[in-house]
Amino acid sequence: MYIDFHTHVKLSKKADFMPEYFREMIQEAQDNGLTAMAMTEHFNTRMFTDIYDYLDNNYSYVEDFYDIDGFRLFPGIEVDVKEIGHILLIGNRKDILAIYKQLIPHKEEEHFIAFRDLLNLAEQYNVLKIGAHPFRKSTPLYHHDIEQLKRLDAFDLNGKDIYTQGEEAYRTKLQPFAEMVGKPIVGGSDTHHFLQYGCVVNRFDVACHTIQQLKSSIQQGQYAIEISPSLPIKVKSAKLVKKYMKQMVELNVHMK
Repeated sequence: MYIDFHTHVKLSKKADFMPEYFREMIQEAQDNGLTAMAMTEHFNTRMFTDIYDYLDNNYSYVEDFYDIDGFRLFPGIEVDVKEIGHILLIGNRKDILAIYKQLIPHKEEEHFIAFRDLLNLAEQYNVLKIGAHPFRKSTPLYHHDIEQLKRLDAFDLNGKDIYTQGEEAYRTKLQPFAEMVGKPIVGGSDTHHFLQYGCVVNRFDVACHTIQQLKSSIQQGQYAIEISPSLPIKVKSAKLVKKYMKQMVELNVHMK
């Protein structure tokens, strides 16, 4: 199984969910060798539940994933915390939507949920908790209390940060940090535009169909992170195309 743990199916938070763009994203993910991915859309993105309405009306839900013509799409959410930082939560559809509902009062920056409170909320459900891009300059995680960080399941080796900081330099910071906290590292492309798919993937020894299987495989180290030699061009081209598409899409939303 080839899975990406950090992806988005919307171009930006302010853009509408576009079914045609979504279908194109899934096809491109498959064309880049992925057989599964976690859809970790931002919790404060515009019309978050539209995505699930579309999925429920068009695809079957099996165990803990949407079956999109054999491609496994695991529901997820990316959450900002008050003390700065992003957390990825990946879980059953009902659990992710239940968490989203409880986060509605925390969508604005001045009301972001505290890290401890988010963990308390997440631990009410069987979700995979990943610390996103721990050494990104704008949203780091390394400053948080280590006892709270230990409540996570893994840290994110992020494709966008590898591009901006360099693989060796980023690993030099992330690896000892993860070891200090005692948590594994998984790969996430942080894709918003399909050109970025495949820059970082996780090759699992066995196919997983449930969140518990994903957790167990990660805990047992039954996977390997693969970084594409084309990562720089993938991320750079995706950033450039996203920039101009985002301007056009958000302009259309504003004009509605």
